[in-house]
Amino acid sequence: MIEFRGVSHRYAAARGGYLTTTHALEDVNLIVPARQFISIVGPSGCGKTTLLRIVAGLVVPSEGEVAVDGRAVEGPGPDRALVFQHAALFPWRTVAANVGFGLEVARRDRASAARRVERQLALVGLSEFADHYPNELSGGMQQRVGLARALAVSPEILLMDEPFGSLDAITRTQLAEELVHMWEHDQRTVVFVTHSLDEALLLSDRVVVMRGGRIVDDVPVDLPRPRQPDELLDEPEFLALRRALSELL
Repeated sequence: MIEFRGVSHRYAAARGGYLTTTHALEDVNLIVPARQFISIVGPSGCGKTTLLRIVAGLVVPSEGEVAVDGRAVEGPGPDRALVFQHAALFPWRTVAANVGFGLEVARRDRASAARRVERQLALVGLSEFADHYPNELSGGMQQRVGLARALAVSPEILLMDEPFGSLDAITRTQLAEELVHMWEHDQRTVVFVTHSLDEALLLSDRVVVMRGGRIVDDVPVDLPRPRQPDELLDEPEFLALRRALSELL
């Protein structure tokens, strides 16, 4: 479980010779139960990414705290993995070596790490590309590698910062569907940042709406699973939820 307790954050920056303060987050209180999939939506600059980075332990909040399973987050940890908008792969490493990087850092046994990498590549459909390099892959395939790398260390919490935002619509939908299948398989906790309301409704149990550094609403998504994009688009419940979210934004 993730708990945000009165989290606020401010950035200081020098502009025109003066020191200015940007209020990224203001008094955020939120609970994400274990194994729940939530999406965070909102306009650019509303604090979505800052919130994610605080959970990841990459940013220390100015006020308040975030706790995971009752323990305050004081830095990065193996229980949390972050997937960025761009895969950020090591260009000099093969696909398999990229996926296994976190296991190397954790000093996992080589044989068991190799088996883990093999399983993750199979899960994202890239087994035959294990010996390729990132520049030999499409953007969608690189994102699959990034997802496999995050999952390889078996995190309890998966943090995703617009991971499909730079992809074409078809690839984006395909990866979203695969992410749902993977989540249904192991039900880890997922916090997913996106600008797409359709994507949020396809994936999530809840959609948290942010504006101006604050949470303005927390909308449950009571649509039955499994969800198919083509079928959802014609469902009155889906259309009503999308309309409500659009009005909130």
